[in-house]
Amino acid sequence: MVETLLPAGSEELNALLESVPNGPAVFLLWPREGKPYLARTNVLRRRLTRLLELREGPARGMSLRGTAERLEYHLAGSKLESRFLHLDLARRHLGADYRREIRLRLPPYVKLLLANEFPRTQIAARLSRASKALYVGPFRNRATAAQFESAFLDLFQVRRCQEDLTPSAEHPGCIYGEMGRCLRPCQQLVGVEGYRSEAMRVAEFLRTSGQSLLAPAVSERERLSGEMDFEGAARAHQRVLKIEEVMGWRDEMARDVERLHAIAVLPSGKAESVELGWLRGGYWQGFRRLEFITAEDGRAVSLDSRLREMAAAIPSDSAAPALERMEHLAVLSRWFYSSWCDGELLVVDDWDKLPWRKLVNAVSRVAGAQRKPRPSKHS
Repeated sequence: MVETLLPAGSEELNALLESVPNGPAVFLLWPREGKPYLARTNVLRRRLTRLLELREGPARGMSLRGTAERLEYHLAGSKLESRFLHLDLARRHLGADYRREIRLRLPPYVKLLLANEFPRTQIAARLSRASKALYVGPFRNRATAAQFESAFLDLFQVRRCQEDLTPSAEHPGCIYGEMGRCLRPCQQLVGVEGYRSEAMRVAEFLRTSGQSLLAPAVSERERLSGEMDFEGAARAHQRVLKIEEVMGWRDEMARDVERLHAIAVLPSGKAESVELGWLRGGYWQGFRRLEFITAEDGRAVSLDSRLREMAAAIPSDSAAPALERMEHLAVLSRWFYSSWCDGELLVVDDWDKLPWRKLVNAVSRVAGAQRKPRPSKHS
């Protein structure tokens, strides 16, 4: 972090800005009173020059000349690091309405309401520790979450209605019951325990990323094929294809949030290094810098062993409040699903089985891209 007072004179201010790096950063311009102006940029010096009206010609856009008295800026090596800095500074300095001011939108999740007597799913944007529920996400947007919800519900017979059920033989039911896609608890055709058993199958499907259905279907296909029952094997194969198709509707990051692990590999503001961002169990664990060092004998230190040491130091739990967790996942998913993602994200299904070779290759790619000189505007 760099903090400095802004001089009143134009020459002194020009001299100050000449010393400011013209790279990615998050900055605050502090007025005499009230909240600061907070922003992020990829060209810090140019952005400050525009805001403080030091360019020749008529002013374009907002000017803070004469209002701002103090400058504070934080350099960032990547767009993801910049967004986490932006969120942290907004929490500290912008008051209770900070999320609206920085335009942070929470991503959607598919939520399985296990606390309900007759569990059902819904699309939700908030995570809660208080309610007994299973969350799958984050999704790219509400449309993709709804597509995945509709697709996987076709594999089960849980209800799709959103009402609080009062089962009765006189209940009119719905089209899904008539089509055999619901156990029809509303019409008392199944009891609480029978329906909950089906709901637990849904929960296990979501927790295991579809493996609770896929693995038995594959085994059944192989068994029938081995027994020369080709018609049965063909039916089992269609079942396998259907399950795989359903899982294909799931966005890349979407997992049971309690089992959501990922490693972000990012360019660094320091030469000969990359930044690694760690997500474990749905909780953001911050950045760790990985520097490319050599041993005293001149040999390169094994990347694999250093990554294993770094991963072993990542805590397995977190005391972060639910709101902070939601915001961290919102920042990470917004970056990953965007067109301006400037690194790589490895989503991991099992923390105990991290893909070390893939991680080493990702580090090498990001580091290599960082070393390449940027093309000039006139080339």
